[in-house]
Amino acid sequence: MQRSTRRRARQQGFSLLEMLIATVILLVGLVAVAQLVPASVLLNYRNRMDSTALVFAQRRLDQMLDQPLTSNFFVDSLGNTCQLGDPATPNVVQGSNVISINNETHIDFGSAAVSGYSFTYRDPTDPNGTTYEVRWAVIITGNGTVASSKRYILGVRQVGGGGFFLPITLDTMVTR
Repeated sequence: MQRSTRRRARQQGFSLLEMLIATVILLVGLVAVAQLVPASVLLNYRNRMDSTALVFAQRRLDQMLDQPLTSNFFVDSLGNTCQLGDPATPNVVQGSNVISINNETHIDFGSAAVSGYSFTYRDPTDPNGTTYEVRWAVIITGNGTVASSKRYILGVRQVGGGGFFLPITLDTMVTR
């Protein structure tokens, strides 16, 4: 009998306090992981919207770059009349206002849209019907009658969406 009593005295398990502390640590870890799921879903959504805006901006810019330097406008595949600047006013920003942030040129979406240099686009492939605002500016260099180069600054931003999305800006130049 003494042997079994000694064995029981040496056997130790977890105390109630140790179990309580372990449970609290486990719960804190689970809550931290659970908070990452909605954050990752939101970041995934924002990245998808940014990618969609970038692809759309690149397509618009490609359509502009495909036009001859002598063109002052064209009608895009959506039926929008897109102004491409007037060579009679070289070396000035024509179209949407631009701002400089950290030595980078961006379209100023805080100012009013300029007719012929902006439109809105509703994505037909998006089940949520996401709408984008497209604006651009053109800077022409030339002799006042014939353009020798055009610089396009194109910006796209998501309208609404319940979140803050930075505009996508593409800036390129075409010369002859």
